[in-house]
Amino acid sequence: MVEAVKQIMLYVNDQQATADFWVEKLGFTIVANEKNGGFHFIEMKPNPASETSIVLHNKEMIAKMSPEMNVGTPSLMFSVADVSAEHQRLKEAGVKVGELTQMPFGTVFNFCDNEENYFAVSSK
Repeated sequence: MVEAVKQIMLYVNDQQATADFWVEKLGFTIVANEKNGGFHFIEMKPNPASETSIVLHNKEMIAKMSPEMNVGTPSLMFSVADVSAEHQRLKEAGVKVGELTQMPFGTVFNFCDNEENYFAVSSK
């Protein structure tokens, strides 16, 4: 039986630029930056105590190694205590953000990273 989500893999064109985006704009922490031969991954968390991490892999390399894999960006939704404040903070940090939208489950907005991959944020 599955007990938790350990890692979310993001396949990106520029691992370091994307890691810099998540660290500088969203406050993530790098927990591993491993290079082993031609294989390189960067693992990061929204906070060090988080059980789930995001791992950045080189999209082109993964597509060559495993052509059957879907290297598209998954649809992820993050939660924050104050969605309006986070929307404003990201906007002021120069992140491209969508409008605050009221949904049946709460207020949400989307944002995109440095590679134009879109993600969502909602209130807890």
